[in-house]
Amino acid sequence: MSAMALDGSEPIAGARRAARSFMTDVQAVHGLPVSERAMSMVELVVSELVTNTYKYAPGPCLLELEVSVAVVEISVWDTGARLPAVSAADPSRIGQHGLEIAMAVGRSFEVRREPVGKRVKVTIGLADDPGGHLAGRLP
Repeated sequence: MSAMALDGSEPIAGARRAARSFMTDVQAVHGLPVSERAMSMVELVVSELVTNTYKYAPGPCLLELEVSVAVVEISVWDTGARLPAVSAADPSRIGQHGLEIAMAVGRSFEVRREPVGKRVKVTIGLADDPGGHLAGRLP
């Protein structure tokens, strides 16, 4: 498991770097297969969730990544009390697609209130690649 408190001037970039490093360690250190798609999807979901936190919730946030039974669970906690909601479909809308993206690429999606703030969790399969290509390895 990896946990990271996010603040500072580049929290989204730092969160993406932390996610890539964690996923690289899952494969290199622990020997679990991680597809290129899974690596990219984890970075994407982390980026979208942390971006939403910084746009809509005051205060700090916490990013947690945990591997369990061939999946990685991405959890982002923040101090905001308002639960996120997916906007109505609008093909002309620019932006505000973060939750839609996370829900589309994840195996599961959960939002729950915490004693302070809320937590959003998304689960991504580690070897979820139709071509079977593993990250960092030649096909």
